[in-house]
Amino acid sequence: MKEAMKNPWIEICPGIRRQTLVHGRTMYQMIAHLDPGSRMPEHKHAQEQIVHILSGRMKLFVDGVPHELAAGDSFYLGSNVPHGVETIEATRVVDTFSPPRDEYLAKDKQARPGN
Repeated sequence: MKEAMKNPWIEICPGIRRQTLVHGRTMYQMIAHLDPGSRMPEHKHAQEQIVHILSGRMKLFVDGVPHELAAGDSFYLGSNVPHGVETIEATRVVDTFSPPRDEYLAKDKQARPGN
């Protein structure tokens, strides 16, 4: 398990950055900051994902269908479901994945000082 203070902020795409909060053998959690107007292109991954909006508003496109989410909303994404994001206003999100996002953990390690 790792603490957020030890993990770097990493840009996922323009205007969207993430920081690993904690991870274990079967789960991974991160916080993301999304600038107003930022977009994450449609993508998919093997991990299941739960999106929880801490603040702001965004549209989550799931299989091309838009879902507007605001503070307090959560959304479950199954494995390999195509999804993308358009940010309506500055937004903070906690994302939980199972199994862990090993590629994100590898990028965290590379970005730490001394690596």
